Amino acid sequence: MTHLWLRAETKKNEQRTALTPDACKTLLAEGFKITVEKSADRIFKDQEYVDIGCDLVEFGTWKGAPKDAYIVGLKELPEDDDSPLPHTHIMFAHCFKGQGGWKDVLGRFHRGGGLLLDLEFLTDDNGRRVAAYGFYAGFAGAALGVDLWAHQILNPGTPYPKVTPFDNEEKLLTYIRARLDKAGKQPTVMVMGALGRCGSGSSDLCRKVGIPEKNIVQWDMAETARGGPFDEILENDIFINSIYLSKAIPPFVTPAMLDRPARKLSVVVDVSCDATNPHNPIPIYTGVTTFDDPVVSVATAFKKPVDVIAIDHLPTLLPREASDFFCRDLLPSILALPRRESEQVWTDAAALYEKKVAEMLSS
Repeated sequence: MTHLWLRAETKKNEQRTALTPDACKTLLAEGFKITVEKSADRIFKDQEYVDIGCDLVEFGTWKGAPKDAYIVGLKELPEDDDSPLPHTHIMFAHCFKGQGGWKDVLGRFHRGGGLLLDLEFLTDDNGRRVAAYGFYAGFAGAALGVDLWAHQILNPGTPYPKVTPFDNEEKLLTYIRARLDKAGKQPTVMVMGALGRCGSGSSDLCRKVGIPEKNIVQWDMAETARGGPFDEILENDIFINSIYLSKAIPPFVTPAMLDRPARKLSVVVDVSCDATNPHNPIPIYTGVTTFDDPVVSVATAFKKPVDVIAIDHLPTLLPREASDFFCRDLLPSILALPRRESEQVWTDAAALYEKKVAEMLSS
């Protein structure tokens, strides 16, 4: 019997889950055993899991799970713990692209004899990710970018407040439309990576809140083929970076560009959030921002602000819809876990882990 242990998320303000009650109901019917840790933050209540037959256990007890249990989660494990990891974990570990601290994360698995099956790198036969939060990352990032732009107009010189998740999409849209009405005008929004999941989510949000199509500038690989930096970014109120960074590329925008007096740009939303990646194409800020402290302001040569949002778990702005969306796509792969040794999505993920550990040991 395949045993899934759904751990409680520990990242602050994270309300999403890797397994919704609906997904668990399907898995239970297929003979899976599912253990769910109690969580006061998860958008789905503990009782919803109990009602369909999951076993409920205390928060943070996954370390004592049976060794053959898959530990399933979303975001990174707590940073203040470097103990060896003997289990197989299914999660977004953010350590396969050379991010800051990647060796520390992989080292825990290597020392413990565990295995990391990273959700970001689960791909089908065509190399396309089987499940991703990208659409809702772009959707949420655009929402916050538009709200921040309106804030600059309505409350100039004041800090942008903390962000809290919305119960559903319609409440978010109603709020953003009202903010634009108060601002009294519409922004121009440039979406980089517009043809991908994240970019399509950003464009969708813009349309749903009433931003005219002519104000939505959509760029993808064809437009960026000549290589950055791109002066066109400065000609828009909001710049949303939604690309998938897989290799070193020239920067899209540089700090010196922001000192140009004719700059229109005042809001940057880095949905891709590669701040700790050595090839970050938005090198105008360092570190990520949070729901509690969502904006970092970039110092420039004149007063017009440049405020950056770089939250690395944007989809939790709409935790219910984002979790449902993700789990529907992930479910077929989870159902294939009993055949992990022969199913390509899982054999490829295990091979990638071994490759990254070898790189760690040789560096």
